[in-house]
Amino acid sequence: MPYYGYGYGYGFGFDPLYLVIVLVTTVIGLMAQNYVNSTYRRWSKVASDGETGEQVARRMLDDLGCGRVGIRGTSGHLSDHYDPRDNNLYLSRENLSGGSVASVAVACHEAGHAVQRESGYFLMKVRHALVPVVNFTQNVWTIVFLLGVMMNMAGLTTIAIGLFAFSVIFQLVTLPVEIDASRRAVAYIERSGMSEVNVRGARKVLTAAALTYVAAALASVMQLLYLLARTNRNRDE
Repeated sequence: MPYYGYGYGYGFGFDPLYLVIVLVTTVIGLMAQNYVNSTYRRWSKVASDGETGEQVARRMLDDLGCGRVGIRGTSGHLSDHYDPRDNNLYLSRENLSGGSVASVAVACHEAGHAVQRESGYFLMKVRHALVPVVNFTQNVWTIVFLLGVMMNMAGLTTIAIGLFAFSVIFQLVTLPVEIDASRRAVAYIERSGMSEVNVRGARKVLTAAALTYVAAALASVMQLLYLLARTNRNRDE
């Protein structure tokens, strides 16, 4: 069996560069998560204008033509999300009944996703279409990649990288979708006449949250670029 640089199996083995990439992306991800948690904690202690996250989200949905969207509670910290399959917002208890600036910001962000769906926002449609594909590729790409490495088959590793690329595309599409939902949330909070504290706090909370998606996209892109570069290098040797 030929030897390719750092290890056997189509040139994939121990590589210090990969460890550096993992370390850098892990640190960036932890920093982003810590920032969003600290920002959320800060603004969760600041009272809004007297309404809960659920009440403001309901008003936003009704005002923007999404009256059919339901709002339900869900367990877990910052587990808030919008599910287009049943057309419901799921808000964590702290944001559903909480009356803080942070609660309103998060609830309106999720309402922003419902507004995206109602208005036919293109990237929202793309992300929704990618979900079943990514659910499949995320579960199989690592298996295919390891088989390609162990069996020294370049074709399998190439297929695996192609499967992983769908996850990267999903991350890149998700980023503008999340930013747009936050933009809609802040715009509504401001337009609805809520106080400047609410507007400023919502912008800070949702900007911090966006950084987690930036970190995730960066990690995926760096890993994909590494795999592509390593594969091309192995072919040239």
